Amino acid sequence: MSRIHPLAIVDPSARLADDVEVGPWTLIGADVEIGPGCVIGPHVVIRGPTRIGAGNRIFQFASVGEDCQDKKYAGEPTRLEIGDHNVIREGCTIHRGTVQDQGITRIGSHNLLMAYVHVAHDCVVGDHIIMANNATIAGHVHVGNGAILGGYTTVHQFCRIGDFAMSAANSAVFKDIPAFVMVGGNPAEAHGMNFEGMRRRGYSPELISALRRAYKVVYRQSLTLQDALVELQQAAEQYPEIALYRDSILASTRGITR
Repeated sequence: MSRIHPLAIVDPSARLADDVEVGPWTLIGADVEIGPGCVIGPHVVIRGPTRIGAGNRIFQFASVGEDCQDKKYAGEPTRLEIGDHNVIREGCTIHRGTVQDQGITRIGSHNLLMAYVHVAHDCVVGDHIIMANNATIAGHVHVGNGAILGGYTTVHQFCRIGDFAMSAANSAVFKDIPAFVMVGGNPAEAHGMNFEGMRRRGYSPELISALRRAYKVVYRQSLTLQDALVELQQAAEQYPEIALYRDSILASTRGITR
């Protein structure tokens, strides 16, 4: 028995694994590939070129792989790639890339995109990320593994969100957020690190204390950023997590959220 509802429209060139479920009134366009174990709900639109991995669930009214909203986009065959075991809830919009960047939007695996999330063109989203309802990332944004964006968070184009960073609801992010740092407000300001999240991930008290000290070096000691990075060097050699924090600051091109 077919798992594709008779009221779904699937382009003959689309490549769907045998067990993919497709709901009624869903449109799957040309040059779309969907891996095994995926469940595509009703009223979903998926356009290509788009590749979707295994075990993903896409809920009703999501628009995946659509042309981007960048005015420079002129119909080039850019791509969207989505990994495995993601949940994409109602009304999410995910756009393909532009040739002005790498021509591709990438979403990793094991992510939860809650209702009405928007992922713009050329974004790179890692793994194990939560984007709460109506969180929006503009073009060319990079979001690191394990990051959490609270509801109605907006992130300006080209910003970088570090691994395990977190934003409060209604945050407006205009600068990069280093790894582990929590921000909130409009414009967003730093409010420490997500130490509770560290404990839940099994970080030792010693490591959490070291990260707390590393945060204070950058945010509480009135050092220049360059001097703070020098002071963090030794701790970064001892703790990979502090190296991750330090490297996320070094990689910033927009300045970090203070």
